Amino acid sequence: MFILDEPLVLLFVIIALGMLIGQWSIKGVGLGSSAVLFVAMVFGHYGYEISSVVQNLGLSLFIVAVGLQAGPRFFKMIKTSGIIFGIIGVVIVALAGFTTLIVASVMDLSPALSAGIMTGAMTSTPGLAAALEATGDPIASVGYGIAYPFGVLAVVLFVQLFPKVLKVDLMKDLNRKSSPIRRTSSPDVMTIEVTNDAVHKRTLKELRLAEGTSAVISRVIRGDRTIISLSDTVIMKGDRLVAVGNKRDLAHLRDEVGKEVPTNFSNHDNIKLRKVTVESEAVVGKSLRELALRRTYGVTVTRIERVGFEFNQNPGWRLEQGDILTVVSSEGRLDELESLLSTKKLEVTNIHLFSLALILLIGILIGMIPLYIPWLGTITLGIAGGPLLVALVIGHYGKLGPIRARFFQPSNQVIGDIGLALFLAGAGTTAGAGIVEIIQQEGARILLAGAIITAVPLIGGFFIAKKLFHLSMVHSLGALCGGMTSTPGLGALNSLVETDDPAIAYAAAYPFALIFVALMSQLIVLFL
Repeated sequence: MFILDEPLVLLFVIIALGMLIGQWSIKGVGLGSSAVLFVAMVFGHYGYEISSVVQNLGLSLFIVAVGLQAGPRFFKMIKTSGIIFGIIGVVIVALAGFTTLIVASVMDLSPALSAGIMTGAMTSTPGLAAALEATGDPIASVGYGIAYPFGVLAVVLFVQLFPKVLKVDLMKDLNRKSSPIRRTSSPDVMTIEVTNDAVHKRTLKELRLAEGTSAVISRVIRGDRTIISLSDTVIMKGDRLVAVGNKRDLAHLRDEVGKEVPTNFSNHDNIKLRKVTVESEAVVGKSLRELALRRTYGVTVTRIERVGFEFNQNPGWRLEQGDILTVVSSEGRLDELESLLSTKKLEVTNIHLFSLALILLIGILIGMIPLYIPWLGTITLGIAGGPLLVALVIGHYGKLGPIRARFFQPSNQVIGDIGLALFLAGAGTTAGAGIVEIIQQEGARILLAGAIITAVPLIGGFFIAKKLFHLSMVHSLGALCGGMTSTPGLGALNSLVETDDPAIAYAAAYPFALIFVALMSQLIVLFL
């Protein structure tokens, strides 16, 4: 058609048709945004082509969004029990890579096609992006497109059918097994009477009590008065400090200032402890220090929970939507704080174009630096790996110099969705030019390779989680979905149990698998 010769018309026709088809689902399973790739391949078969500049722009935007989203959690997970799930995610990807090398050698598949099949079996678009850049061969998209549907269906069916085959009651098994996920529990509370002369008539700011530990002084009881602890609160001998934290840190604080006395709040019912969920976009990305909750609202944050993991209160902690803060103050002040954190504002995006441009620029420049790997030769991170690395680091810190990278979740979603659509449209038209010939040449070998590369890490990863780490069936399947980067699989698992354990295991494994599969696709090309 003549109208499709206009590049912008062609681009948006492909994206619109792809997103329309992606909304269709059969029993909850659909292609989602990956449908854009399949539509683009059809157009590519008939000779239409999207500029490589558009494809590379989309790739960079999508990869940066992935890095900014994973950054805040990725490094924190390494320091917590979530590393167990991260290890499982990495092992699953390693199994997929090892299986791909064997299958490619036995079936004599090209490096680009092999890497594409693996990323399709793992349903990983970042992996496909890395494979395309490493090979420069559009056949990787063909492998991805053929293996992708099987990868989606295999995980969904495995999650739903395997517990039935083994006749496992998921909830009973979950309650019977010890969990590596640290659950929220009532905080330890200790009341300490001040007897140390060195503490007398000094402010909490001057004393710096329990700094760097989990212990937080939430209130000061002086006679019949209860005082919310602020940085300028003066401590007197005979005061009773009510502290919250773990037992070891509380014991250290007690030894530093005085002696433990019985805790009795019967005369101080105006002081309450409440859990408040962060929902307001106005505070997302801001640190507790920036919000100055003690000074402004007279409340004390004693602990923070994110995706089922508990962390000690830290002034530098930057809030994300869904964080749960345990706070102590009077009823009225807690109501005021809850209004601040939970009231939704009209502003839902905060894309900082200057920061985004700098992240992309620095990432692309770093991606151009040659890296020598012994026995493998020289490689570069490219326009996928470079921006991903930079986005992970900056996403972790939130702000570096003039770069602000802690965007609201809707902002990341906008950047990622636009980038992904542009990338898939370009990759699809390029791959579509030779798809018929490839299928005719390779035929059933591609389908068989995709089935094997999906099945081995799927089954192997599950048994490693179950037998090596002794996880419950629910946690094993949740980690498996994260390791296979399968959101449809998680959705299927969530429908089987009424608990957030699958989502927590998925969230812990997913960032590791997401990053490692992109690296693995490049390693496969080097080894083959």
